[in-house]
Order: sequence, then C-alpha cells, then structure tokens
Amino acid sequence: MPRPGSSALGALAIVTGALLFAVNGTVSKLAMGAGLSPTRLVEARCLGSAVILVVAALVVAPRALRPTSRREVAVLALLGVVGLALVQWFYLVAISRLPVGLALLIEYTAPLMVALWARFVFREQVLTRVWWALAACLVGLALVAQVGDEVTLDAIGLVAAVGAAVALAMYYLLGDRLLTTRDPLTTQAWSMAFAALFWVVLQPLWTFPTSTLGADVPLPVTDLHPPMWVLVAWIVVLGTVVPYVLFLVGIQRVGAARAGLLGMVEPVAASATAWLVLGESMTPVQLVGGSVVVAGVVLAETSRRAPEHALLPDTAAP
Repeated sequence: MPRPGSSALGALAIVTGALLFAVNGTVSKLAMGAGLSPTRLVEARCLGSAVILVVAALVVAPRALRPTSRREVAVLALLGVVGLALVQWFYLVAISRLPVGLALLIEYTAPLMVALWARFVFREQVLTRVWWALAACLVGLALVAQVGDEVTLDAIGLVAAVGAAVALAMYYLLGDRLLTTRDPLTTQAWSMAFAALFWVVLQPLWTFPTSTLGADVPLPVTDLHPPMWVLVAWIVVLGTVVPYVLFLVGIQRVGAARAGLLGMVEPVAASATAWLVLGESMTPVQLVGGSVVVAGVVLAETSRRAPEHALLPDTAAP
C-alpha cells in the first residue's frame, strides 16, 4: 500500500528512474555502435547488476533471500530468463535496428497484453476501457509503421520489439505472483542472478571480447571519447541498478498502477534523448501514432479492477 504523505517522493523516484532508463537506451546504442554486440552487452549488464543486487540483498535482508521451495526457485528462474535476460536482449536488438523511441513504444504495449491476459485467462473483471486501449494501440502502431524518408523500419527490429513486449508482459505476470510471498529486492536479486547465469552459460566469460572494453567511444555533440568500459559501467549502475531501486521506492509509495502511468515518461524521454544525441527522428504521422499508443497504454494500465502488484514498470530498457 502506498504510504500516506509520501506520494511526492514516490512520484519523483519513478520519474527519475524512468529518465535514467530513457538515457540508458541511447548509451546502449552508442556501445553497440562501437562494436559491443547486443548479446555481450546484455551479458555484462545482467552479470554486473546481479553482483550488486545480490550483495545488497545479503546486506539488507539475508534471511529473506533464502528460497522457500523448489517451485519458487523455478518461478524465479523463469522470471530471470524470460523477464530479464530475454526482454533486455530483445530490446537491445530492437534499438540496434530501430529508433530508440519507436522500439520502446512497441515494448510498452506490454500492459495491454497483461490486461487482455487477465481478462481472458484469469477471468478477471476489467473495465470496458481495455477495448478502447486495444483499439488505440492498434491504430497508433499502424500510424507508427508508416515508413517515411527519415525512418526505415527493419523487420528483425520490429520482431525483436514485439518479443520484448511479450517478455515484459510475462515479467509483470510472474512478478505479480512472486511478490505475494517475497519482497521486491530479493526477487529482483534472484531473477537478475538467473538472468546472468543464463547468459554466462550461453557465452562463457573467457570468450568475452575484453579488448572492446578499452576501445574509445566517440560521444556525439561532445569532444569526449571515453573507453567502452565507462559506458558499460554506466549501463550497469545508472542504467539498471539505480533506476530499479528508484522504481522499488516509488512503487512502495504510490502503488504499481500509478507507477506504471508515471513510467510512461520513458518512451517520450528516450525519443528526445535519441533525437538530441543520435539525431534519430520520426515523421509527424509517427509522432501522432506514438501519442495514440501512449494513450492506449494509459487506458490499459487503469483497466483492471483487481489491485496490481507488478514488479516494475520497465526492465529494458533497458
């Protein structure tokens, strides 16, 4: 339940976290453009974040970190692999082929998928606005799909963005179940650890191209050329751990539903950042379509009658 008198702090935490996630999209795209592949970047992100979160959980709540059953471990593993490892990989593939804002718009249809799943699978009562949300998202995405002179849509990028949306929806649903018996910090620590394990098994650390970490990365709009490891450290700390913690703080104070709505600042901020730094732009028709998608997601976020306990509004961000 949100704490009385702390709504302003909670809202500030959510918006700050969303802005950090938004900037992270551009930083990630710069790292990939300089030679670090999406799979290696997500591996470094998951591994670094897992170390920090597990250490934090051991310090803050060591007893709560202990799993209660094998079934819980299995659900945590599924949350980590699908809801973190794959959603982050899909997102990175999407932004490597599409404008950052466009990829996020598609990924952010996840709340609509959750609302539809709740209606047809869980048989929950949902408000009729969910149908307006579905219509708005479909119309908005149809407008966004209009290819102009400034934007070329890539088929693989579109499929990856949809995959990120599906994986994020599963993250919401699995997190909703786990948070009935487990606190957010240890849930995030366990799931990130499983995400890191998934990538380390697929890509052993001794095969990591460590030479790329020392490569200089030119930053647009500046004369700076920091080494790759600086960008990776930013992605791990300021692009993952800090915004996740801020979202946890915000959810405790304003609730998951309002946090989801406030988190919608991310695709807008991500588009603005990518435009300023990377020169990415969308046509006027696509901007209108993006606004319609955002409106549809807001309707979807408020369509469920049952209280929501989604773990976090966003992980892709990325």
